[in-house]
Amino acid sequence: MVKRGLFVGRFQPFHNGHLSVVKDILKEVDELVIVVGSAQYSHRIDNPFTAGERLVMIRKALEEAEIDLSRVWIVPVPDVHIHMVWVSAVEGYTPCFDVVYSNEPLTRRLFIEAGYEVKPIRFRKRDVYSATEIRERMLKDGNWEELVPKSVAQFIKEIGGVERLKDLTKSDKV
Repeated sequence: MVKRGLFVGRFQPFHNGHLSVVKDILKEVDELVIVVGSAQYSHRIDNPFTAGERLVMIRKALEEAEIDLSRVWIVPVPDVHIHMVWVSAVEGYTPCFDVVYSNEPLTRRLFIEAGYEVKPIRFRKRDVYSATEIRERMLKDGNWEELVPKSVAQFIKEIGGVERLKDLTKSDKV
């Protein structure tokens, strides 16, 4: 029987910390479902990338890391904004899974209450490998590229991601 894990994140953008977590989880399970959460959001300061762009970033990063893509499902899931049905929504969008990997308190609690085994993930340099930190560096013309896989940095440049993020911080007030 295949043991399948679930890893939820917004991946705004997918960074080296996320990649490290994926590698760790794949040591414990046969297959991994990566849920791209808040899939309906884009073009916001906290969610600048579309679900499709995030799917591409993840796939490119996994390919660059030579991870067997036949072991990974990448599934966009929109928010439902009703906590009591969120796990059911995730179940409806994804293949069946056996174990959930998360440190986020609400995510952990909801899956535990739904009867799932929930395991913590091992953070690496959490203060640095943070999508918030990466977006802040993008806005300040800092070195954000060192925090993401090369393929992700290249893709963000191709789509004008830094320029998009900067535009989103502007105001129409004169």
